[in-house]
Amino acid sequence: MKIVVLSRNPNLYSTKRLVEAGENRGHEVQIVDHTKCDIIIEKKKPAIIYQHKLLENVEAVIPRIGASVTFFGTAVVRQFEMMKVFTAVESQALMRSRDKLRSLQVLSRAGLGLPKTVFTNYSKNVQDVIEQVGGAPLVIKLLEGTQGLGVVLADNQNAAESILEAFNGLQARVIVQEFIKEAMGADLRAFVVDGVVVGAMKRQGKKGEFRSNLHRGGTAEVIELSEDEENAAIKAAKVMGLGVAGVDMLQSARGPLILEVNSSPGLEGIEKATKHDIAKKIIRYVERNV
Repeated sequence: MKIVVLSRNPNLYSTKRLVEAGENRGHEVQIVDHTKCDIIIEKKKPAIIYQHKLLENVEAVIPRIGASVTFFGTAVVRQFEMMKVFTAVESQALMRSRDKLRSLQVLSRAGLGLPKTVFTNYSKNVQDVIEQVGGAPLVIKLLEGTQGLGVVLADNQNAAESILEAFNGLQARVIVQEFIKEAMGADLRAFVVDGVVVGAMKRQGKKGEFRSNLHRGGTAEVIELSEDEENAAIKAAKVMGLGVAGVDMLQSARGPLILEVNSSPGLEGIEKATKHDIAKKIIRYVERNV
């Protein structure tokens, strides 16, 4: 089978592991930088040109689309879909996952637990917004932030008001969420492939840091999910329409609370924590669908 991995950097751990896993199972794997593709739109003959050649005979695509190039990356995935190529992450699901507000609305409608969240159209009445999530401390997130960037913990009322007023003044879109104290700066990442949790880890923020992202110095350890946590992760991936997903959750007194569903979750942290061959499981998922 000919598989294309859409990735801007062939040296990334996740990209290299997917290529290795695919080749180990006898497939031809090509890395394609989606930002350098040309899309040809023509009646009944959709095509993609890469490095001056038509991409032909591709049977499956594994998108690894960075947040900064979501628009064009999704267009490339959509073009492959028009060419009747199976994609491990569908274009619509990719777009849905990158819209944090829409994602939370989809998850809420499905009845999944979430931290209480408020979004306004640059409201000047920031005191009401703060009260709606139970007061400070609270978390403020840029809608476009990734890997913990653009996420701020406001410890007290004055800080919360100042930060919200500053973001509003810059016309930066933010959501305001309640702070889950009992999570103690840790979250869970469940890796879901084809409706099954294939690995899970607990990520702990470094001392003095409430964000648990590994990119920000957090640590990870393997964890056995509770039945409620596993069911929440599987349901979250399903309602988002994602065959491959990283579901981030907080442990709270009222059960698991979904923070985010990631459509291009990194493999390095989860593979090193669990010692599971997650890349192989993604390749097997592709095989079952082609």
